[in-house]
Amino acid sequence: MKKLTPVAKRRLIQWILAPITIITIGLGWKYPILGFFVPLTMLAGIIGSLFNGRWVCGHMCPRGSFFDRILSKISPVRTVPAFVRTMKFRWPIFALLMGFMSFRIMQNPGSWQHWGYVFWVMCVVTTAIAIVLGVIIHPRIWCSFCPMGTMQNAIGGGKNLLRINGDICKMCKTCEKACPIGIPIVSYKNDGVVRDRDCLKCPECLAVCPKKALSWNQ
Repeated sequence: MKKLTPVAKRRLIQWILAPITIITIGLGWKYPILGFFVPLTMLAGIIGSLFNGRWVCGHMCPRGSFFDRILSKISPVRTVPAFVRTMKFRWPIFALLMGFMSFRIMQNPGSWQHWGYVFWVMCVVTTAIAIVLGVIIHPRIWCSFCPMGTMQNAIGGGKNLLRINGDICKMCKTCEKACPIGIPIVSYKNDGVVRDRDCLKCPECLAVCPKKALSWNQ
């Protein structure tokens, strides 16, 4: 059997994970236990960020997988507005959503069904926002200010940075077109290291670079 490339492996995993988002949204109102996929994904992201930044966002997030494999088919993939990537915008969004979720949970903290329902509501509302913005601007625009992405950025965004060999990079920007989250990779050519803390640690840019100018800082 032919061994899967890193890109093929990532995409296969995403096709497996993407239906979780659809099933959770479609059936969570009836089966609140499905809502617990939300905190499980959040926990996985936080733990993963301790070792490799936003790797979980790029490989194991069911909603991110839905964006990459399905929503991307109908998205225009426009440039993500710079302000949504700033922490001045992201931390208030984080506080608002986490505060609302905590407030709703405390209305009936003794019921696990209530917890599951609250998680489901959060998933539905934020996914709806993400889909609308994704259809208009970029499939992963939500990931630019997702609360858990912001946490992973803050905790481990500086780990395992992507290297760019400025001597052989031709600034064709093929890598940037392949980047799921639209990072301006080529702008870091003179630094030799892509210091964007939102890098998803995925293999997409490395796979398409015609000069093999990209590598991981192990």
